[in-house]
Amino acid sequence: MTATTPAPPADQPAAADAAPTSLAPTGRGLVRRARWYLVVLTVLLVAAVGIAVLNTDHRYPPIDPRSYDADGAHAVVALLQGQGVKTALSTEPTAAANGADTLVLPEPDLLSPAELRAVAAARHQRLVLINPGPAALGALAPGIRTSDEVGGVPYMSIRSTQPSCALPEAVRAGTASMGGTLYTSGSRGDGCYSHSHGYPLVSTPSGGGDVIVVGSGQFLQNGHLAEDGNASLALGLLGSQPRLTWHLPDYSAPVAEGTQRKSFDDYIPAGWHWAFYQLAVAAGLAALWRGRRLGPVVSENLPVVVRAAETTEGRARLYRRAKAHGRAAEALRRATAHRLAPALGLPVQAGGPEPEALCAAVAGRLPERPAGDVRALLYGPPPTDDAALLRLADDLDALERQVRNP
Repeated sequence: MTATTPAPPADQPAAADAAPTSLAPTGRGLVRRARWYLVVLTVLLVAAVGIAVLNTDHRYPPIDPRSYDADGAHAVVALLQGQGVKTALSTEPTAAANGADTLVLPEPDLLSPAELRAVAAARHQRLVLINPGPAALGALAPGIRTSDEVGGVPYMSIRSTQPSCALPEAVRAGTASMGGTLYTSGSRGDGCYSHSHGYPLVSTPSGGGDVIVVGSGQFLQNGHLAEDGNASLALGLLGSQPRLTWHLPDYSAPVAEGTQRKSFDDYIPAGWHWAFYQLAVAAGLAALWRGRRLGPVVSENLPVVVRAAETTEGRARLYRRAKAHGRAAEALRRATAHRLAPALGLPVQAGGPEPEALCAAVAGRLPERPAGDVRALLYGPPPTDDAALLRLADDLDALERQVRNP
């Protein structure tokens, strides 16, 4: 006598409400798998918001004497004040020029032509221009031009360099971190830290004083002041007079007419741009060549013929390794239902025969088997272990034999 699975209680859900046995990922499973990624993403977002909130303090532009940052210039101002130099900050270049022995002008090309003329007409002992362009040089340092205007190298990378000139401040400082825009020395000027017939620092007499042209103010920054002889050079250039005025440029102002502020791309030769375009076209052609379809798809026979039994055993081993008892049970039940339906004269649809009709037909063929037992066997809950799965397979096989041979 073949053992049968006990009938389910009255509130047992139907086959459609049975526990799912599909291996397809569910929403809850995806969330469970991605929970650590979501936690990391949340931490990063919270950290970004915290940094943005905490970093709301005012940021000064580079070489600003009010800035304590690494690219600021507060340290050199503090050293000058320690040596007795009276320092002042001003946003008006004309007022600064009239009351200064030494006037520092960062980015003088941001001044208007009228402001440049006012600075040139003012009396001062020393005028320090940091990274001036042609417009500022023409108004404040006649005779000095940028090196690229005469066919020279326009730019020099900032590095430790020997002065190689007679300027007392440079000789006393020795090596310094110099570079940036290169200039010519002119007929009366003295160029220092030479590079390819250009100079990142030029001194030229002007009226009763002199003009110092510097291609980069990095040696004045807090983070570089202690390197080489940068501090000595900065104190020598800016502290030669008892009063110093540091102009604070308006970076939102347009560049002076006739001057174009250069970016890093301006120093890349034009030939390199064309080379980049050619390489991009070559890469695109290579991608099209390698990605084109090499003719129609060709069918190929299998090298060996695999028996159906081996395929079934292989799938069974996969089920066993994954402990997919519900999946295996569903496959066995579905196959049994598909085989029983034709034997009982029931139509088989895409998803299988109608469960109610199939259970009623089996119970009608086998009066000793109640419809509840048949439903529990064909559409009951999935087994929980291998032993229960084997019993289910034996019961399904016995049911099919009884239906075919009542």
